[in-house]
Amino acid sequence: MKTPIEIKTIIKKSYGEIARVSGTCCNAGNCCDSTQQSRWAGYSHEEMGEAPDDSNLGLGCGSPTAIASINEGEIVLDLGSGAGFDAFLAAQRVGQTGKVIGVDLTEEMISKARENAVFGGFTNVEFRQGDIENLPVEDESIDVIISNCVINLASDKQKVFCEAMRVLKPKGRLTVSDVVLLKPFPQELLNDEALLVGCVGNAILKQEYLALIKNAGFSNIQISKEVPAFLPEYAVSITYSAQKEIP
Repeated sequence: MKTPIEIKTIIKKSYGEIARVSGTCCNAGNCCDSTQQSRWAGYSHEEMGEAPDDSNLGLGCGSPTAIASINEGEIVLDLGSGAGFDAFLAAQRVGQTGKVIGVDLTEEMISKARENAVFGGFTNVEFRQGDIENLPVEDESIDVIISNCVINLASDKQKVFCEAMRVLKPKGRLTVSDVVLLKPFPQELLNDEALLVGCVGNAILKQEYLALIKNAGFSNIQISKEVPAFLPEYAVSITYSAQKEIP
């Protein structure tokens, strides 16, 4: 089984290449049409028209902005923001009195997202390079966290959820689409780089995943959507929300 450092190296290299060629990486590494993938994930035709075309790489497994109930004036954080698609959709909802911060591990994705922001005229969006296990974000500064098919890539998912708790305001909320497993992967598949980059190789069991959210201090965890994922025998995509528990 690969080490966390090896996993991050593979992810940075693979997604850096995706950003450079504006390709896609769905279905465990096999390319597909980004519009088709986004429709499957739950985005409407209108939503896909709200963001620069070059920001939609078809990498998502759900539509977290659809359930986030994002309000005007709020501060939104997008974990694993990629080329900026979800961040730009959120920016439309928070308006000029709000702000969206995108964080991504890959330099090429951050560069691409910043270019898209300039092209689209988005002045209320900021992109920062960083690790979602160690967010470059101040304590209690965020109203809503969104993420789309990214937390599954992290080696220390508990740390991701603890970081989410740290940066959220006391009444902050989390709304995420991600891939989880229904049963363990065969040992021979755990080192498959295509499955890792395709968002299933480093996923964990659904009950374990939900337990990590609760362990971090979140409450009112609600799954709004669950559909077969890229390897339906093993995995599903879930879209869920959770509330920061106030002591």
